[in-house]
Amino acid sequence: MGRSRPPFRRLTPAERRLWDAYPTGAWVDLRHGRETDSSSGGTWGRSRVVRAEVISALVLDRTAGGSSSVPGVRLAGARIAGDLNLSDATIETKVHLLDCHIAGTVSLADAKTRGVRLRRCDVLHFRASRATVDGLLDLDGSVVHAGVRLDNAHVTGQLRLSGTRLGTPGAMPYRAPGAAPWELGGWNGPEGSEEPRTWESVALWAGGLVVDGSAFLRDIRATGGLRLIGARFSSGLYLQGAVVAVDGTPAVHADHLQAAAAELGAGFTAHGTVRLRGARIGGVLSFSGAVLRAPGRVLHLSHIQADELILLPESIEGEVNLAYSRFGVLFDRPDSYPGDVRLNELTYDSLRGPATLADRLSWLRRDPAGYRPQPYEQLAAYYRRIGHEPDARRVLLARQRARRRTLRLPGRLWGRLLDGLVGYGYRPWLAGLWAALLLATGTAIFTRWPPHQIGLDESRHFNAFVYTLDLLVPVSVFEQRGAWEPAGWTQWLANGLVAAGWILATALIAGASRLLRPSSTP
Repeated sequence: MGRSRPPFRRLTPAERRLWDAYPTGAWVDLRHGRETDSSSGGTWGRSRVVRAEVISALVLDRTAGGSSSVPGVRLAGARIAGDLNLSDATIETKVHLLDCHIAGTVSLADAKTRGVRLRRCDVLHFRASRATVDGLLDLDGSVVHAGVRLDNAHVTGQLRLSGTRLGTPGAMPYRAPGAAPWELGGWNGPEGSEEPRTWESVALWAGGLVVDGSAFLRDIRATGGLRLIGARFSSGLYLQGAVVAVDGTPAVHADHLQAAAAELGAGFTAHGTVRLRGARIGGVLSFSGAVLRAPGRVLHLSHIQADELILLPESIEGEVNLAYSRFGVLFDRPDSYPGDVRLNELTYDSLRGPATLADRLSWLRRDPAGYRPQPYEQLAAYYRRIGHEPDARRVLLARQRARRRTLRLPGRLWGRLLDGLVGYGYRPWLAGLWAALLLATGTAIFTRWPPHQIGLDESRHFNAFVYTLDLLVPVSVFEQRGAWEPAGWTQWLANGLVAAGWILATALIAGASRLLRPSSTP
């Protein structure tokens, strides 16, 4: 198969080398020595300039390769002038750029291509909306000044952005009228960019992205948000060590994300809300060692399903929302996220972490929505399931005390009485303690000031203990009340003991009704 002729009148020496190397996919290295800093590429001389249209012509020309070779663009240390526009193209060769300076936009929008690698490159803007990349999409170590757009793209291999530095479309430059393609204005030029203003503060726009392999975004530095709404990562999303700082929008917006695992720990830092509402994580969702800060809500994890949530941040400032989520294992330490936490309808199969029962009860009380019964019932059910029945009773007692604060004055008074007498039925031994105290008091007093016998026609022996016990029992069992009449102030004591007996009995009955149905909602 013959070689196609270059569709250009003249090629620079660098372009000629690339053109000749393309059929075999050989590397063309324009670097000087060990030079790897592509950020200074704007000052490189014309000997290192390769026009973007030359690269486009190569990868789009199916006749440029040989029958026994694997063609490809492999270029290092070049200054690529102009926009590399491969939109809507079908590209059957690989593109690998290393330590290159690309002054324009790299566009693969709606393209179908094999693997694309731009490693340690300095790029204005990268777009691959709705593209299909059959293989690896690699931007490791690159600087992309105006952000990356991958919305609704499909990557059959891995997505790699580790160590990448991402800006936002708000930093798009402009060209002065009549300027050459490589003669760009400053990064903070006037408004008028072709990019819609709705995503000016988003550094990675990847809603609907599908990655069949893993997505490695470790150690990225983004001055805008990461938008991953509806994205799917079949082998996991890894953001360890990433730093995302943004004003006014979420740092990570990933509602309805699906992933085999999601690692946002080990130095992950977000200055802005991390939002994963409705996400589905097949394995572990981890914030272990993360640094999270945001005004208001810092973690929005409601309506999530995950096998395990590890919530052990290094530091966190802001509210955490776990409402309506479902976790197999919740591995946390409540004092590691000390702010408000929303827990309504949160369910979990197991709790792990160095947390005492007191820590868990304090955790339940931090819900800014106030008292909700379900979080208490969920915690009590967990303790009961692992055989810690006393802890379950303490949780349910705490639930009744929290509920009491929502009642009107009569309900609060009756609740305090039930609490003090029998602990709402979860501390029935309190009733025995009160009965013993009243019995001892009555026995001592009536021994010192015994009552008078009512009927003198028969001889009776007075027993202060039995008489006091008969007063405390709501229904007279020993027939002592009708046989003896207290005198003076002891009559008030006798009446008080009768009233106390009825109150204790009522409290025991009310507590027993709660005890027999401990999981019911009051």
